[in-house]
Amino acid sequence: MDSIVYIFLLAVIIIIALSVFLSFVPIMLWVSALASGVRIGIITLVAMRLRRVTPSRIVNPMIKATKAGIDISINQLESHFLAGGNVDRVVNALIAAHRADIPLPFERAAAIDLAGRDVLQAVQMSVNPRVIETPTVSAVAKNGIEVKVIARVTVRANIERLVGGAGEETIIARVGEGIVTTVGSSESHKDVLENPDMISRTVLSKGLDAGTAFEILSIDIADVDVGKNIGAYLQTEQAEADKRIAQAKAEERRAMAVAQEQEMKALVVEMKAKVVESESQVPLAMAEALRNGKLGVMDYMNLKNIDADTQMRSSLGKMNDGGKNGDHE
Repeated sequence: MDSIVYIFLLAVIIIIALSVFLSFVPIMLWVSALASGVRIGIITLVAMRLRRVTPSRIVNPMIKATKAGIDISINQLESHFLAGGNVDRVVNALIAAHRADIPLPFERAAAIDLAGRDVLQAVQMSVNPRVIETPTVSAVAKNGIEVKVIARVTVRANIERLVGGAGEETIIARVGEGIVTTVGSSESHKDVLENPDMISRTVLSKGLDAGTAFEILSIDIADVDVGKNIGAYLQTEQAEADKRIAQAKAEERRAMAVAQEQEMKALVVEMKAKVVESESQVPLAMAEALRNGKLGVMDYMNLKNIDADTQMRSSLGKMNDGGKNGDHE
């Protein structure tokens, strides 16, 4: 009975040890590589484990590359994996480029992948160009009429400039700038409507794909619409602004006139007050003159007679004026 238990425990230990060995040493992966014509040693696979590299992430892409006739080494794939790259995507891109007869060395493909761009998509775009539609671009011709343009830009990925090249946003911005420039230099919006290909020719001649990761193949005008009369609108706004300025200046002049009128009224009141004050001093001065002998009694009486005569004449004059006005009525 003890011998049976011993044999059972020994078998369990052997199975566990064999499982650990096979999980650490990928025998089946090594066999698959040899069957596919990939010469790789079992020690190399164990060393990958020690370097914390998943052997299947390296061997399977290596098998695909070998079957596709692409000459790359295990060290290249492993170094790219350790750098944080996507080995499988790079190998797929190399295979696609090889089939499309596009020159793409492994180092450039790895650099594109590490730069954060999808190298496989770039190769596919080199084979099958992509169409980018711009948003509605609003431009104004010289006659002040707004023209709204939508363009479709056909681009192809430029493998040589994928690392460090500008993206789709730059292409759209440059095309929009070219549309605004072309429409703005037109004498009339009718010229743009009659010859929309003028925009395509002008924009293409500017070399807008310089410094970008794409090559512009064509620019086609998808839609051209007439918008607002921007010139008339601006003139109306300017006239309204001039009107508000004139009103403000008139209000300023009116306020100044009111202030001057108030100032003159205050001055008149002040002068009247001074006159009243001066007239109040006349009797006192005459009394003082009588006391001092500078004014005689006859002189005073003559002065009173002159004053009475003056008042009588004023009364007669008012009566005559009233009679004339009555006759006239």
